[in-house]
Amino acid sequence: MNRLIILSIIFITSCNTDSNPDNDPDIVTPHVGIDAPISLSYNIISVYPHDTSAYTQGLELFNGKMYEATGDYENSSLRISNHKTGLIEKKHLMGTSDIFGEGITIFKEKIYQLTWESNVAYLYNISNIDKPIKTFNWPYEGWGITHNNQDLIISDGSANLYFVDPETFKVKSTLSVRDDQGAVNMLNELEYVNGFIFANVYQTNFIVKIDAESGHVVGKITLNGLLQQSDVVPNRTDVLNGIAYDSTSKRFFITGKRWPKMFEIEVK
Repeated sequence: MNRLIILSIIFITSCNTDSNPDNDPDIVTPHVGIDAPISLSYNIISVYPHDTSAYTQGLELFNGKMYEATGDYENSSLRISNHKTGLIEKKHLMGTSDIFGEGITIFKEKIYQLTWESNVAYLYNISNIDKPIKTFNWPYEGWGITHNNQDLIISDGSANLYFVDPETFKVKSTLSVRDDQGAVNMLNELEYVNGFIFANVYQTNFIVKIDAESGHVVGKITLNGLLQQSDVVPNRTDVLNGIAYDSTSKRFFITGKRWPKMFEIEVK
């Protein structure tokens, strides 16, 4: 009887150890004693019109054009626009009653587009957004996506960021994002800039700046009050979401779901 109890304890302990994320060699866990993130200030440089039908999920500036992915099932789309005028130049409706579009990134002349709960990601040629050339299986929810010129970086609404092989869509490693208070969940739309990942925190007006090596949140941009009360349509205008970076001007473009405006800002 005692032997059975001992074997049971060993089995349970082994299972608990194997299921502990801290023991997973592919997860980079930040060190104890993380400094509080620095508050990052910003200046608004310009304000541009934005399509209020766009339930923005992903934003990317490429060769002077703004690429935007939107959600909301049948209304989900991939589109190209002139961000200064708000004019939509090309639009591909890719949603269905089952497909809810999510984030995008552009890597090596290809557009990668996530979907929310259907476990599929689409690949398009940059020259033709009318039809994907390939699909990938993605085992988690799809939220935001960016890249570091080597790996795709994907969020799933948790505190994890997944570094993914762009050829196979297989997870190579997982980064756990922390600040001085603990795990930072609800990481959504992403933008990689010079060794840091900028991420919208869903349902907030925060964008966090994450060290891509350690997972530490080193800075936070608070974007309260971008929209005026007159800009807000009750039960229609939704939360902040959408980060695009212009490497030439070193400025960000920020918008939200069904927002009437897009903001060009300079982060100090």
